[in-house]
Amino acid sequence: MGKNKINIQNRKAKFQYEFLDKYQAGIVLKGTEIKSIRDGKANIAESFCEFNEKGELFVINMHIEEYSHATHFNHQPKSERKLLLQKNELKKLHKEVKNTGLTIIPLRLFMNERGLAKLKIALAKGKKLYDKRETIKSRETKRKLYRIKKAYG
Repeated sequence: MGKNKINIQNRKAKFQYEFLDKYQAGIVLKGTEIKSIRDGKANIAESFCEFNEKGELFVINMHIEEYSHATHFNHQPKSERKLLLQKNELKKLHKEVKNTGLTIIPLRLFMNERGLAKLKIALAKGKKLYDKRETIKSRETKRKLYRIKKAYG
């Protein structure tokens, strides 16, 4: 088995949220789901994380395409998938989400060196419109500087 680099990112997240803390979580997957992820057929752009009443963390709205070579035992493309974190991390996240109204956003879906699917998640605060404008402004400034350096360098 070759080392295939799966790196599915949530590009919108950086623009819409300010990240306060980042974690790496394991995901509970079915066989056909992991095969689809290894084929790179997953999307986390519209997804978010939520706690259930037992205090377990789930990723919601994560789209994993149905596996092409599967039989009738295929998975649902948009089902809830449980995330695996250490107990103290879960408690801390649950407290933050409950008390301060922060949200948990998936940033990146990847395979670790052991071939397991991992999800990098962030405790995030939604950006206001003026924060988004500030982000655009700084990005444009960096581009202009880069172009000037390139022209004279």
